[in-house]
Amino acid sequence: MAEELALDLEELRQLQSIAKRPRIQSLIASEIRNLEKHELPTPECMKAVNNRLDQLESTSKGNMFKSPVLLQTSKEEAKAPVPTPISTSVKVPVNPSLSYVSLASFSWDQDNDKVKIYVSLEGVDQEKVQTEFKPMSFDAKFHDVQGKNYRCAIPKLNKEIVPEKCKVLVKPTRVIITLFKASKGSWPDLHFKEDKLKPNLDKEKDPMAGIMDLMKNMYDEGDDDMKRTIAKAWTDARSGKTADPLKGYP
Repeated sequence: MAEELALDLEELRQLQSIAKRPRIQSLIASEIRNLEKHELPTPECMKAVNNRLDQLESTSKGNMFKSPVLLQTSKEEAKAPVPTPISTSVKVPVNPSLSYVSLASFSWDQDNDKVKIYVSLEGVDQEKVQTEFKPMSFDAKFHDVQGKNYRCAIPKLNKEIVPEKCKVLVKPTRVIITLFKASKGSWPDLHFKEDKLKPNLDKEKDPMAGIMDLMKNMYDEGDDDMKRTIAKAWTDARSGKTADPLKGYP
């Protein structure tokens, strides 16, 4: 085994001495370093190596020339590090059955054209972000963040967005979700909120039903004084004391 290694080593050195292309020289040097990690040949092997070199020299026709056999390597060469292969990143497939931690706390700002949502989350990999933008909603999922999966979503936005323009940008300590508005203007809130003070004017209902709905919403949203006033007006309307349910309301 040692004799074969020695033969291989010396033949590689001969090839290295005549190689001209940098890539070939690098490949041969790498293989020489690998072989030099093994035990050096015995004197008998050295003799066999020299005999083999004599045969190579007698049969060569090109640039091969005789060179002294070097059987000892320097300490620097023996300690030369072996190049480490560079691994390429691979996207991990997303499992739909994964569990997520909801990211309900975040900050946001806006201008006429867009809304930016800032989520504090460290260690997010851009390659492991899954997003779904729709005209009135968005859903952003962040996978394998320090062993957990996170999710930031708003099922119904205040106004429409342009899904194809929206994007997610990963920073070292946070994630920025940019929503592009379908129409320019200011949003009062991120979430859609139905106007509870708008009376229901459904023509199929009693005309007074919309007013009663309005009073109920005002009662739910009002302070104690407003509730007492509305309760009194409601009681009077039911008892027939007044035909106007809003009479007495300041």
